Amino acid sequence: MLKPNTLERYLDALLKGDRNLCRRVIEETLQSGVPANQVYMDVIWPIMVEIDNLYRRDVINSAQESFATRINRTLVDQLQNKLPRREAQQKKLVICCESTEQGELGGQMIADLFESNGWEVRFLGGCVKDDDVISFIQGYRPDILLMYGVDAKRAPHTRKLIDHIREVNAWPNMRIMLSGGIFDRAEGLWEEIGADLYASNPAEAVQIAGADESEIKQPERIINRRKHSTNDTKTAQKTAKASA
Repeated sequence: MLKPNTLERYLDALLKGDRNLCRRVIEETLQSGVPANQVYMDVIWPIMVEIDNLYRRDVINSAQESFATRINRTLVDQLQNKLPRREAQQKKLVICCESTEQGELGGQMIADLFESNGWEVRFLGGCVKDDDVISFIQGYRPDILLMYGVDAKRAPHTRKLIDHIREVNAWPNMRIMLSGGIFDRAEGLWEEIGADLYASNPAEAVQIAGADESEIKQPERIINRRKHSTNDTKTAQKTAKASA
């Protein structure tokens, strides 16, 4: 169990850019008996989300947001080898993310926790072209493609990519999961743009990905899908409202 002031101490150290104190808080937490995967989910992840919220509200500046994210990523790199390892699940995951420091950090944490749970993971990051993503999917044949951290401006593009994946039938057995970014702020948007699954954090993503289909929320689909221009308009309106 976390000590009562752990999150406050860690956030304060991050916003000051105090790498040594950040490391000390994490080390003390591990030494108190908190496992590495819980440190991921109960310390680093919620603080990462809080850093993003503070930056979006102009409470902190870009320098603070940048060095806080870099410190978080350094500590995640160090914690990775401390994660528990389940036996292989014989399941594959591909992760794409926004090409930002926050996007890369979130995607990396999700990849680490899926690997810890026995999944075979390929983390493509945020700089891979759409055609190359599709080509990789066709060769790798994953069970799930997870897109993390999509921002409001990129949501219409994400919908088009999902449409294209369906149109070319890149891998018919693959489900598409969305997490983070605009999808945490615009309720139901993940369904609107054609995804199969949504998760609010990595632990939920692992749980949903491994659950029986009857146990998870199924997306609501419109039988006669509207034309792309209409979908793009609605998506843009919803994302603009969420990002305001």
